[in-house]
Amino acid sequence: GTITVGTKFDQRLFGQTNPRTSEVEGFDVEIAKLIVEAIGPDVEIEFVETPSAIREQAIVDGNVDMVVATYTINDARKERIDFAGPYYVAGQDIMVPAGNPLAIEGVDDLNGKRVCSVQGSTSIDNVREMAPQAEVTEFPLYTNCADAMRDGRVDAVSTDNVILLGLVEQYGSDLFEVVGNPFTTEPYGIGIPKGDDEFRTFVNDRLEEIYENGEWAEAYESTVGTVDDEVPEPPPVDRY
Repeated sequence: GTITVGTKFDQRLFGQTNPRTSEVEGFDVEIAKLIVEAIGPDVEIEFVETPSAIREQAIVDGNVDMVVATYTINDARKERIDFAGPYYVAGQDIMVPAGNPLAIEGVDDLNGKRVCSVQGSTSIDNVREMAPQAEVTEFPLYTNCADAMRDGRVDAVSTDNVILLGLVEQYGSDLFEVVGNPFTTEPYGIGIPKGDDEFRTFVNDRLEEIYENGEWAEAYESTVGTVDDEVPEPPPVDRY
């Protein structure tokens, strides 16, 4: 059989299509592979592009069996789907043009500034709540935000720190830098159909297994670890 996994196809370090091989690569992709290989030797994995705004719907509609896509666990999403994990904890930060010309040091400084984030993300809600005077621009993809800042159409991009680090790596540190002052906690979980407790338990068990056997750390080092020297401790899974 085949397991379909929703992930990002444009997100450096987590889920991004390699133009040379057309394969999708990154930490989310590696985590998904480690989970699916535990289901059985004959199970194929098929990755489906799942941008932020359609993640719950893709699960509810049955278009994917699970979503591994920098997917923050929160209560609003839990009303429609369930989460295994978390398997990683990020924190929302701010990316600015290199040299930080507007001296943006934290979330308060986003008031009165033009800030970009992605449709259907927790990031955009956090900016609106914590910097209510910010002028918010929404795009489908983080690369759209990065292009807008490069072109001078926005002053800052705000989302999870590891996503921003990937954009700095992709576009160049001569163009962008990360402020380095995270103002939220973003536990990334694996989205699965609501009420599928058996599958959720299976995924949580497998996550604990790869924490123990070192495969989680290997997956991190080969992906996010290319821009983040320290391998963090994996977070405890939440078997709610």
